[in-house]
Amino acid sequence: MHMLISGSICYDHIMDFPDSFGNHILPDQIHILSVSFVVDTLKKNFGGTAGNIAYTMNLLGANPLPIGTIGNDAKAYVDHLKSHNIPTTYVKAIKNTSTATAHITTDKDDNQITAFFVGALAHAEKALFEEVSEPLSLAILSPNKKEATIQYANACKQKNVPFVFDPGQQITTFTKEEILPLVQEAEYIIANDYEMKLIENKTSMTTAQMLKHCKAIIVTLGSKGSTIITKEGNFSIQPCPATSIEDPTGAGDAYRAGFFTALTQGLDYQTCGQIGSVAATYAIEHHGTQKHTYTKEEFAQRYKDGFGDSCPLD
Repeated sequence: MHMLISGSICYDHIMDFPDSFGNHILPDQIHILSVSFVVDTLKKNFGGTAGNIAYTMNLLGANPLPIGTIGNDAKAYVDHLKSHNIPTTYVKAIKNTSTATAHITTDKDDNQITAFFVGALAHAEKALFEEVSEPLSLAILSPNKKEATIQYANACKQKNVPFVFDPGQQITTFTKEEILPLVQEAEYIIANDYEMKLIENKTSMTTAQMLKHCKAIIVTLGSKGSTIITKEGNFSIQPCPATSIEDPTGAGDAYRAGFFTALTQGLDYQTCGQIGSVAATYAIEHHGTQKHTYTKEEFAQRYKDGFGDSCPLD
């Protein structure tokens, strides 16, 4: 069985700022903000939520199936995915457009400022779910053009495919009427703590009310780990210790890949969260969201070192 991963497929321009953003911003002058951050490094990498999740899932032995749109400048990205045996059947090239691009600046406290050029992502709904013929165990609807997310959720409902609602920074683009069906029909909801507050405000629902519709809500907490909220209770997941912190970009995507790979193997929520935590740690130890690599044996040892148990992942 495959997991369909919708979302952005983009190039990341990753920059490191050697100071704290807060030292360069006057809070009482935010209404006339005009700042420039001089960065130490600039690296261009393959990125985007769909690409990142698919990359780590593939490392873990899952069968990801990314779906999304790229521009006419993405041959290198397509070749990269193919070199890792990740299918590009449903990665659709849009003529006369550029691939989406994220410009991500990280300060010394791991705060981030991102400017995102949508490019071909503006045509995301042209990558048609209806064309997918492979059997699907799950669909992850990660941040995407709003109309495409709604389209894919409706297709999941028609095909009886359970889906994960992972709106990320796109939450604010939804109206209450648009986001409510997504929250109420999703099998799982995943967001960081700030995004979760946005979802609660946008829907006027508490997590307890959301749990009347979904099986679990996963809230990522950055360096503090994650919390999995279920009807049966909450599960607190500690972060897996990192040997170094090089770049937090893409850690959440790696966590999602680990968590849902484990979930589709029938593992319990605590174990799913811990596997997600290990996957995220590998990501932050490298510059770039698709630079980490490991064997299953190395991953299993890292899991045992971090949590004291044998890794049950197939």
